[in-house]
Amino acid sequence: MTGALMRAEIGEQPAALSRLLAAPGPVEDIAARIRAAAPRFVLLAARGTSDHAALYAKYLIETTLGLPCGLASTSVYTAYDRQPSLDGVLWVAVSQSGGSPDLVESTERARAGGALTLSVTNTSDSPLGRVSEVGLDILAGPERSVAATKTYTSSLLALWLLVRAWAELDRRPADRLVDDVACALTADVEEVASRYRFVDKLVTTSRGYAYPTAREAALKLMETCYLSAHAYSGADLLHGPLAMVDQDRPVIAVVPEGPGGRALQPVLAALEERGADICLVAPPAIAHETPTRIVLPAGMDEQLAPIAQIVPLQRLACAMAVGRGFDPDQPRGLKKVTQTF
Repeated sequence: MTGALMRAEIGEQPAALSRLLAAPGPVEDIAARIRAAAPRFVLLAARGTSDHAALYAKYLIETTLGLPCGLASTSVYTAYDRQPSLDGVLWVAVSQSGGSPDLVESTERARAGGALTLSVTNTSDSPLGRVSEVGLDILAGPERSVAATKTYTSSLLALWLLVRAWAELDRRPADRLVDDVACALTADVEEVASRYRFVDKLVTTSRGYAYPTAREAALKLMETCYLSAHAYSGADLLHGPLAMVDQDRPVIAVVPEGPGGRALQPVLAALEERGADICLVAPPAIAHETPTRIVLPAGMDEQLAPIAQIVPLQRLACAMAVGRGFDPDQPRGLKKVTQTF
């Protein structure tokens, strides 16, 4: 059956996350080294799915540690052949394969420019891991489906654990995480998959920690279903793109409990005014407000919620792809390791 690999790897996520939670030693050691270096700024480098994990890390670092944090433009170091001056900077390269040449080269240059370089990968013995001073293995296990699923959620958890250890905060908020992800694996997505089976364009949106979830959901739908999916921060959606939304362009809104969800409320009101076809991905108290919904567990920590939020959206992408006659395990024109320069 098509999509068998993707479905299996989606289902492996509770086990993969449990494995990472059971191995705190490496995270604690890396956090101690970062604290000793006392970076003044953090730069994150990534591509594709890993770029969304890096964006999640940006929110974590800025809110938890109060450090300025940016997303690096690797082409500055590769295509434009510039050598950075990065004394006092922590450079974090996120890549499930660790094999993309532009990430490897830019990380080499960052290290030569004085940065402390950290790789976050699912392949410890990778080119990226070899050029980085420090490496964090996300322990997701082999991932064979081209569409990344368990490596994404394991990357999120690895980054959350690292930031918590760096800030010398306890990990108790993650005590229920595996159960929340297991619950998200049972969320009903079939009705939404059937409703949106033949759409050729849609929008995903959210705010705060959940914004990377909206971006990753759009990528999964594009690469498996071959539809046009635009991801926007709710704030950016109001700054122009709202005009393109109508009844023929569904909007999938990820609405967390907490400040991010509250910040999204004016956006949802504006979408309703336009008569948009809205699907809420949210806990029961929020999701009950719309007939088209994917229900998430209630009471999740807002920082950790993205790890569970993306799971039913991965399942939705898989179900929609199969319903459209595509094999999400082998998206056309894509390979598991993408070579960018």
